[in-house]
Amino acid sequence: MNSKIENIFKNNHRVFFVAEAGVNHNGSIKIAKKLIDIASESGADAVKFQTFKVEELLTKNAKSMKHQLRSNKKISQYEMLKKLELTEKQHLILQNYSKKKKIIFFSTAFDNKSLFFLKKIKIPIFKVPSSELNNIPYLKILGSFNKPIILSTGMSYEKEVKEAIDVLQKNGTSKNKIILLHCTSQYPSSFNDLNLNVIKTLKKSFNCRVGYSDHSHGFLAPIASVALGSKVVEKHFTISRKMKGPDHISSLEPKELRYVIRLIRDLEISLGNNKKKPTKNI
Repeated sequence: MNSKIENIFKNNHRVFFVAEAGVNHNGSIKIAKKLIDIASESGADAVKFQTFKVEELLTKNAKSMKHQLRSNKKISQYEMLKKLELTEKQHLILQNYSKKKKIIFFSTAFDNKSLFFLKKIKIPIFKVPSSELNNIPYLKILGSFNKPIILSTGMSYEKEVKEAIDVLQKNGTSKNKIILLHCTSQYPSSFNDLNLNVIKTLKKSFNCRVGYSDHSHGFLAPIASVALGSKVVEKHFTISRKMKGPDHISSLEPKELRYVIRLIRDLEISLGNNKKKPTKNI
């Protein structure tokens, strides 16, 4: 196991920050490399992309979601995602480039074929998107890998989270390798719907590492999530919110990414420990 990944599961370890590049590369390897540069220079622990085979996900008649239509109302969801699909060769290029930039590279698999591919290239940790939390065949495959897993819980009830954990465990992955991310699957998410106290609920109910995947504007939610106990924070970022594409609008720009990571590091120091005592007189 990668030492940085291993440290997430240790007590009192600092927050593991995932800079979510997602599909903000717009299908360009040049832009993808630039995103890796930004993530590395910002102090993120990892940069994450998305891996999928469009033919495995939807039909050519599938309707686009509202946030996907902002940049191009004429294009179908199938056409849009096809342009954002990274090839296997491009994954390897980005993986090697991330290694050069000394930042962890991993990706979210949205289908079974992509799961096996990511296993083949030996990514150090797997991310289950909220859309696949109820995908039992997918979870059975992933569970059999016995690798660290970040499980995003957007759109789900607590009962469904338990069922997903049970499937992963029954197929070979121990619970001490699973991290639960609270998430609101709106792009962007409104503050009224964030319900950040669920972070404490997940930690209490499942007795495992918890974190937060944020789709809201600004810095408030990810910072607050750390104060509530998040050990992993994931946040979308982009070169510019003016770029065309489905997720740019709910992403941080480079200066903002650096700022939120710095705030999280300052907050970690400020939280201290649980012991009440006077400070040393200097």
